[in-house]
Amino acid sequence: MTAAPETALRATGLCKRFGRVVAVDDLSFEVRRGEVLGFLGPNGAGKTTTMRMLCGLLAPDAGAIEINGEPLRLGGGRVGRTIGVAPQNIVIWEVLSCREQLELLGRLYGLAPPAARRRAEELLAVFGLQEKRDALGRTLSGGMQRRLNIALALMHRPAIVFLDEPQAGLDPQSRVVVREYIRSLAGSSTIIVTTHDMEEAEKLAHRVCIIDHGRLLVLDTVEGIKAQLGEGDVFEVELVEEAASRLLSLVTPVTDPLRPPTATANLLSFTSLRGAELLPLVVREIERLGLHLQGLTVRPRTLEDVFIHLTGRRLRE
Repeated sequence: MTAAPETALRATGLCKRFGRVVAVDDLSFEVRRGEVLGFLGPNGAGKTTTMRMLCGLLAPDAGAIEINGEPLRLGGGRVGRTIGVAPQNIVIWEVLSCREQLELLGRLYGLAPPAARRRAEELLAVFGLQEKRDALGRTLSGGMQRRLNIALALMHRPAIVFLDEPQAGLDPQSRVVVREYIRSLAGSSTIIVTTHDMEEAEKLAHRVCIIDHGRLLVLDTVEGIKAQLGEGDVFEVELVEEAASRLLSLVTPVTDPLRPPTATANLLSFTSLRGAELLPLVVREIERLGLHLQGLTVRPRTLEDVFIHLTGRRLRE
């Protein structure tokens, strides 16, 4: 018996145009079997177009996609039956109950009625929908519809699951439930999650893929990506005046030359191992220049910092 490939999904040279707009530009990456991959990018980066191609919902203009070593065709075909998808726009049956929806989808994927019933009850319990098992889809709150949307994607125990903003609209307790269940699937399923929540991506993903303008910027572990900023904490100095650039000459010598400090309007940001000795000098320089300190922040590096470093803007811009 041939062992299953270590690569669950391989995208090679994906390209997609919409008229003159290049949405995806020669994008190549691999997703390992059993991992949770965070898929990040600003609005217009091409991640939704990429996800649609990876699911077999949209044909690429060029390039190829393999699922477990087999080519993926438009519409998915036999390979597509191993995929589960929970889109950002909630897709449920409004006039069916939660239990009926899950059982129906299970039957469509070939589960026998008893097996479909057991799996439906299991997912209703996982996502806290037991008391709503007989409620129609249209009567559910937005958060409950989101949980049902995710449960539907998992009904047939797919080998690869695509979750597009799975925690959008969820209350804090539900976010934890969804996050922990997704993490529990790692190893048995391969999960690809798009999210605008950098903190959530850090908690959830084994590796993170960041794209912009349809191109791959980085694909690595969270710690590996953070290392691109160099060692040390992140220091942010906020001035009342829009004169942060006047402090650059003071902090530049104690920062990594490959990761220079940035100054935008009234905010100076830099990463350094020598912040404790540097901050008093910064404060004195602010006073000497006749400027005024608005705020001072010291914190560990985050994915948001790397994202800004790579793209020049925040994720939601």
